[in-house]
Amino acid sequence: MRSDTRQRSDYFPEEDNVLMPEQFENEPVPVLPDRPEDGHKGTFGKVLIIGGSSGMSGAVCLSSVSALRTGSGLVTAAVPRSIQAIVAGYEPCVMTTGLEVDADGHLINVPRDRVEALLAGKDAIAIGPGLGQSAAVRDLVAIILETCRVPLVLDADALNVSADSGLLEKRNKSAACIITPHPGEFSRLTRQNISIDDDTRIAMAADFAQSHQLTVVLKGPRTVVTNGERLFINTTGNSGMATAGSGDVLTGIVVSLLGQRMESFEAAALGVNAHGRAGNIAASELGPRGMIASDLLTALPKAWEQMESCQATL
Repeated sequence: MRSDTRQRSDYFPEEDNVLMPEQFENEPVPVLPDRPEDGHKGTFGKVLIIGGSSGMSGAVCLSSVSALRTGSGLVTAAVPRSIQAIVAGYEPCVMTTGLEVDADGHLINVPRDRVEALLAGKDAIAIGPGLGQSAAVRDLVAIILETCRVPLVLDADALNVSADSGLLEKRNKSAACIITPHPGEFSRLTRQNISIDDDTRIAMAADFAQSHQLTVVLKGPRTVVTNGERLFINTTGNSGMATAGSGDVLTGIVVSLLGQRMESFEAAALGVNAHGRAGNIAASELGPRGMIASDLLTALPKAWEQMESCQATL
């Protein structure tokens, strides 16, 4: 039986000793969403992940499986028809739907009514992993930003085409939105160089979040999560996660948590912490040098089990 004198930091020691700018207080790791024993697939969220392109099918595979490993009831990957069989064959638990392509297998314009049909009945959407940066992708992202009425995650190429065409300014702000840029993508979005100084990174992320009414996940060591008013600095993770596909895994985690009805800031903060914990578990078993992103998929269930155990003792 635990002592009443034990504190949250006894179970989440990485929260200690985080230096913060004066205007912010570092938020604790959010609690996991409820998982009722009588729940069904719909209870745990129906999510849609739009991504992939020729040569980049792995990105949407990683995102889709990580969403399932985070507890989503149903995950659908909307991908160019030219790679649909690859994505479907990666993990049979992921449902797929094919988007029309040209003779070379590249995505062509997706009509608005087709987009609306894709979004219908979904609890959360993610777009961007491996999608490419063609004109058809830009138009698809524009339609999603205008029509989406459920929480949305923008990652990777969705951010890149948004930076080039100012699409975020035209977003329908009735739906919650999380963006997950790495420093290069954030630099393109802000048209500023990203400082390695923590205070400056936090200030830039908070300013962008507030002005665009969304949540920013500025990835990297000590990932910054902010909606402009609240702040979470993550301290889990290791250098083994600096590998292709790691960010795609994070996208799947975050969209899954949104589909499980978590608020956007909490979903982002919990997602990056669990992502880093999975990385630490994988590194402890494999060593950081030899890790690849798919190792995080195997480690994720262990990360959730670890967090549930900690949460149960609080």
